Amino acid sequence: MAELPMGKGVSAGKIASNVQKKITRAQEKVLQKLGKADETKDLAFEEGVINFNKQLVEGTKLQKDLRAYLAAVKAMHESSKHLYECLDDMYESDWYGKKDVDSLLEDSDLLWTDFHQKLVDHALISMDTYLGQFPDIKARIAKRDRKLVDYDSARHNYAAVNKGKKKEGIKITKPASLLERAAPGWAQGILSAHNVAQTNLTRSQAEEELERAQKVFEEINIDLQEELPSLWNSRVGFYVNTFQSVAGLEEKFHREMGKINQNLNDTLEKLENQDMSSDRTQDANHTLSPGGPPAIPKSPSKAATPNISVTSPTQPVHSGWGDDGTQATWDDDDSQPVRAPAAYPAWDDDGSQPVQGNVNDSTQQAQGCDDDGAQATTESTESVEMPESFLFKVKTMHDYNATDSDELELKAGDVVLVMSYENPEEQDEGWLMGVRESDWVQNKDLGKKGVFPENFTQRM
Repeated sequence: MAELPMGKGVSAGKIASNVQKKITRAQEKVLQKLGKADETKDLAFEEGVINFNKQLVEGTKLQKDLRAYLAAVKAMHESSKHLYECLDDMYESDWYGKKDVDSLLEDSDLLWTDFHQKLVDHALISMDTYLGQFPDIKARIAKRDRKLVDYDSARHNYAAVNKGKKKEGIKITKPASLLERAAPGWAQGILSAHNVAQTNLTRSQAEEELERAQKVFEEINIDLQEELPSLWNSRVGFYVNTFQSVAGLEEKFHREMGKINQNLNDTLEKLENQDMSSDRTQDANHTLSPGGPPAIPKSPSKAATPNISVTSPTQPVHSGWGDDGTQATWDDDDSQPVRAPAAYPAWDDDGSQPVQGNVNDSTQQAQGCDDDGAQATTESTESVEMPESFLFKVKTMHDYNATDSDELELKAGDVVLVMSYENPEEQDEGWLMGVRESDWVQNKDLGKKGVFPENFTQRM
């Protein structure tokens, strides 16, 4: 059998005593469970132990959750730091507010660090201190339970000794009479005195053991009877202080962080406005063509027309001829008109005049008019219902490739129905809103409308 290990200052007698105590406690508990020995009960103390265990479970959970909260704050700090470092790396040195952004990101990092440290100081450390008192009390409760078993065992042993006193007296009396008969007279007195001394010694030892066990139990029991209710009542104040600290620190953190975020947002808005203003200065927010856009044409009333006026289809026939049959034309420098040979009527070689059709007919054909004298374009416009916000028509002079989803793709020669903007403030200078006439005539749908550069078109 292996020997029990003996530490420094531990004797074999001490080890034997501890082993004997464990055996005695085990026997006592078995007797109590079997109902053969009564057990000392203290309902108030047992209720205190129940509250203690509940308080320990709650405190341990709170400590675990608080540590998880701090870990999340630290992780959020790191994520925020990396995110804003990315912004700082992308923020070019010549952009508006570069120094302000650097300062704000540094303030954000310091605020996160300060928030985490104050949570540790005002919440986690006090939480650890609060829970630090539970292990000692828990160990003393377990020790009290052991001493209570020792006290019950000593009490039962003492009762058994007193109860068996009379029985032992009866057993001793009968043999004593036999000894007295066999022993000489002088020895009979010595035997009787020895039996009485043995009985008194056993009873004295039991009583002494009971007193010692009772004293040890009561000392630890009295201390716990005072500490357990006090510890139970302290939980309210501790919970209040802990959550007030967390809530106060979090409120201050978010308030200060809100100021930083607002300042950062203001700086970014100014950067955006500056960038948009720069783009509008360059090319009115749109790049029209690699070689630069053509000059914006004048309005139709001021545009140059080749030798004829757009006022009336018959005007070129009547006003362009002199009394002598020649047509008046003007020099480029607006000097005195020179008579040009008549284009109409033409004469044959034999001096006879060919049969000419109605002058109005030729004019109508030249101008694209129908037989009834009305222009085809006018008839088309009148026969087709225009969009509700229709203003006028323009003709595309150059191809235009759309560079954005809200722009209109145009080919030279396309006719566009110009419409007013739903919100005039959205109109950029030099840009019109409209839909191709062919799309409108076919579908009567404004889903294909878009914006296009005015200087790529000419008003009809």
